[in-house]
Amino acid sequence: MGSDAHVVVVGGPRSLALEAQHRIADLERRWSRFDPQSEISTLNRDAGLPIVVSPETLELVERAIAAWRLTRGLFDPTVLGAVVRAGYDRPFEQLGPDARDGSSNLRADAGGIGVIANTVRLPAGTGFDPGGIGKGLAADIVTDELLAQGAAGVCVNLGGDVRVSGPNPAGGAWTISVDHPDHAQPVTCVGLASGAVATSTTLRRAWRVDGEDRHHLIDPATGLPGRRDLAFVTVIAGHAWMAEVLAKAVLLHGSPHQFDVLAGNAAAALAIDHDGFVSASLGIDAFLTDPLHPSVARERVEPLELASA
Repeated sequence: MGSDAHVVVVGGPRSLALEAQHRIADLERRWSRFDPQSEISTLNRDAGLPIVVSPETLELVERAIAAWRLTRGLFDPTVLGAVVRAGYDRPFEQLGPDARDGSSNLRADAGGIGVIANTVRLPAGTGFDPGGIGKGLAADIVTDELLAQGAAGVCVNLGGDVRVSGPNPAGGAWTISVDHPDHAQPVTCVGLASGAVATSTTLRRAWRVDGEDRHHLIDPATGLPGRRDLAFVTVIAGHAWMAEVLAKAVLLHGSPHQFDVLAGNAAAALAIDHDGFVSASLGIDAFLTDPLHPSVARERVEPLELASA
C-alpha cells in the first residue's frame, strides 16, 4: 500500500504474524490502483458496468461511501482524476524530481456509486482511489482476524494508520507516538487499550511541479491539493478507517471550526497549522500519555454539528 507495515501479535499460534503479512499483501493486490490486475483497477477500467467483487472490496467501497456521507463530502473516494492531474500518476517513490502534471478526464461522483449484493458499479467517467481509507480498513481487518484466530493482543500499523486491541507484550495498554515530519521528537504519545490512531498531513506525500508544491490530499470542492491552514491532523477513534477519514476531513476543513466534523463520531483530534500552532479537541487529554511540548500554543475547540448540505 505504498507504506511500511508493522504488526505485533501477543499470544496465539506462532504462525499469526506470518499470516498477517500474507493478508496485508492480499489486500494490497485487491486494492492497489497501480496494479492493473487489482479489483480496484478493474472497477476503474470498467466504470459504468456492475462488477462482482470480493467481500473485502465490497466492504472497502461501502466504508468509502459512508465516509463521504458522514464528512459531507470532505472525503471523496472518486477524486482519482484530480490526484492524477496533480501529478500523482505513479507510485509515490517513482515521482522524484521530474514530477509533472498528469492527464486524466475522470470526474468525481461519489454519490453515483452503486452497490447491489456483491457487485459495485462506478459511474462512467469516474475513478475510485482507496487512498488512506484502504490502509485504515486493512489495519482493522487484519486486527480483527488475528484476534479471531487466537491472538490476545494485536497492534497493526500500516503507514501510520494504527489499530490496537487487547494487551501489549507487557500486559498493559499500547503507547503510540504522534510523529511530525518536521520534529525529531514525537509531538506527544497516545495510550490506547483498544482503538485506532491515524494522521493526515500535507508534509509527507508532497512533490513539486514547475516550482509549485503539490500533495496528495485533494479538496473535493476545488479538485486541487488542499490549501487550508492546517498541515497535520491526528485523530483517535474506534477504528482505523474512521480515524483516517476524519483526519483527512479535519485537515481539508481547516480553521476556525476544524473539529466540527468530529461531532457525533466518538473521536478526538489535535491539529497543527503551517505556523506550528496546535489546537486540540475537547477530550483528547484522556488519551495523551505525554503532555504536548510546552513551547507550542494550544487552544481547546468544542466540535459543533455540521450543518446539513
